[in-house]
Amino acid sequence: MIPAGVHRRGIASGGRCKALSRFTIRRVRLFTALACVGILVIGCDSSGESKNTGSSSSMTAQPAAWPPDTDRGDCAVEKQPDVPATMRDGTVLRADVYRPKTDQPVPVILMRTQYLKSSAQIQPSRYRAPDWFASHCYLVVIQDTRGLGKSDGVFSEFTNDQRDGYDSVEWAAQLPGSNGKVGMYGSSYVGATQWLAATETPPHLAAIVPANTSSDYYDGWNYEGGAFRLAFVEPWAMLTIGIEAAQRRGDKAAEDQLKAALTDVTSWMNFRPYKDFPPFQPTNPAVAPWFYDWIRNSTRNDYWKQWSIRDRYQNVKVPVLDMAGWYDVFLAGGVENFTGMVERGGSQEAKDNQRLVIGPWDHVGWGRKDSVIAPRLENLGPVADSPMNELMLAWYDHFLKGVDNGVAGKPRVDYYVMGANRWKSAPSWPLPQTKWTEYFFTDTGTISSAGRVGKLMPQPPTGDGSDRYRYDPADPAPSVGGHSCCGIGIGVQGPYDQTSVEQRTDVLTYTTDPLTADTEVTGPVTVKLWASSTAPDTDFVARLEVVTQDGSAVNLNNGILRAAFRDSLSDPSPIEPGKPYQFTIKIWPTSYQFKAGDRIRVAVSSSDYPQYAPNPNTGERFGDSARTQPATQTVYRDSQHPSSVVIPVIPAGDNGSDTFPLKPGR
Repeated sequence: MIPAGVHRRGIASGGRCKALSRFTIRRVRLFTALACVGILVIGCDSSGESKNTGSSSSMTAQPAAWPPDTDRGDCAVEKQPDVPATMRDGTVLRADVYRPKTDQPVPVILMRTQYLKSSAQIQPSRYRAPDWFASHCYLVVIQDTRGLGKSDGVFSEFTNDQRDGYDSVEWAAQLPGSNGKVGMYGSSYVGATQWLAATETPPHLAAIVPANTSSDYYDGWNYEGGAFRLAFVEPWAMLTIGIEAAQRRGDKAAEDQLKAALTDVTSWMNFRPYKDFPPFQPTNPAVAPWFYDWIRNSTRNDYWKQWSIRDRYQNVKVPVLDMAGWYDVFLAGGVENFTGMVERGGSQEAKDNQRLVIGPWDHVGWGRKDSVIAPRLENLGPVADSPMNELMLAWYDHFLKGVDNGVAGKPRVDYYVMGANRWKSAPSWPLPQTKWTEYFFTDTGTISSAGRVGKLMPQPPTGDGSDRYRYDPADPAPSVGGHSCCGIGIGVQGPYDQTSVEQRTDVLTYTTDPLTADTEVTGPVTVKLWASSTAPDTDFVARLEVVTQDGSAVNLNNGILRAAFRDSLSDPSPIEPGKPYQFTIKIWPTSYQFKAGDRIRVAVSSSDYPQYAPNPNTGERFGDSARTQPATQTVYRDSQHPSSVVIPVIPAGDNGSDTFPLKPGR
């Protein structure tokens, strides 16, 4: 059912899309039931137990196994709730302080969260409890960010976290019992609060440990390749910052409207135009003005650049331990933060002490046995568990206490090879031994597939050839897995068989012959797509897959490019209908060991809905209109326009380990 007031324009309600809607609605119902499980911790208390938030679904309690209380340190701990800190403009923010009982000054570990300090990102099975870290003789501070939780002021996404972050670090460094050294931690937006603080170069900040977070809040957060990240942004904003802000204002009408919208998120994601999105009440600037800012600022302009991390690595002078997942919504940003700091960090100490860990995880499924994740990630065993808590404690021991434990000293990437289910390490990214291997799009030499099924060959084409399909924004190809947010019950993410999607006439596939030997592919993947469209703007989507010997086609990662953004994210320009252009599509990194007999596949289409908002093909300003039109897309594979994919092949030699290389010598 379409909620009252939702336009039926944009996404058709019939045919394949009707089946898609039923599929997505089932996931969204699970999403509502799992709100306490995901990143969206509003409505959960500090123990992870569910609270009645008034939604139509009852939220279930987390299993009792997490967080464990084993391996505690030597310090007893006392908690001081709601400790005030006054920001430079007079606004008071409040934190829970977990104080170790010791006569010696100790370092501070600070989390600045918009998801309630009482939750401290413990669930779903992510961080140990704050008092566990404090037991290792750290002064742990969990602070509500401005305008949320117990803190005063008005919330606005990203807006205050540079200044507030600086002020909070310096305040924490002066707390009684502090030795003056401050580290920070947290995941997702709580990773962003670390980076934003670090770009202001607070003198007492000594190290940060951001997990699952981005390098830019336009590119790779709200937008990707110029396309709006629909299935992440709308539900996340509704359930977390939208509802919490309404509750703080005592705006019961707005709170109720957002909760009602959450019961049918799928239909709301069909709504056009985005500038009039009803759940956030566009005529009421007190509800969610930031959402409409995100829609209006649909290019990488000054609005986004004021907070960009990638533009400010030179300001960050501290060591960084990054964590990311192969199916995480912010994977590319985590990788860029590592490489950007190694190249342009603000001190030699920072450049030398960058470490990146990438595992087989989505945004919140960190491999714990009670995680709710894609089935293909669910049974990997303890080897796939995130080592974050133990590793970051070792990181703090080294950089905040001076322990010589071998945890740092040079740039390092620890990565999990899917397929082999092993951990490996490297000194740089991309891996220094990478053999960049190019495969070209060709036909199959048969006519049985009606031009939709082609081959990947190592030789460039010598003759003519092209493939066509009709892309209709009212009937987009559905998302089945991928890198998204924020938990499997919320957005489509993770590895899944793509066979059903690839039966559609608007999806092309190009596949290698069976591989003759086991082959590791680790790193970023680039599709150089020669294509044209009958529209003035459109999207092209590419997906890297492994085709196993049983015929399954499992996604490894994907990328998207809005045609108008082919040359610039800041200054888009229309394409000339019918003219071939080379579009460089960045498929996000992966690591997978193909087995002998497996095949490598690239799938090409023009939509991935609801992960991304479908391009209406009209060339109109994003978010302003509900109008759509179909387009005919042509993919070229001839000698003048050799479409191809460049794959990072890793030569055999390193067998890796079935345990994470922790062992810092604590």
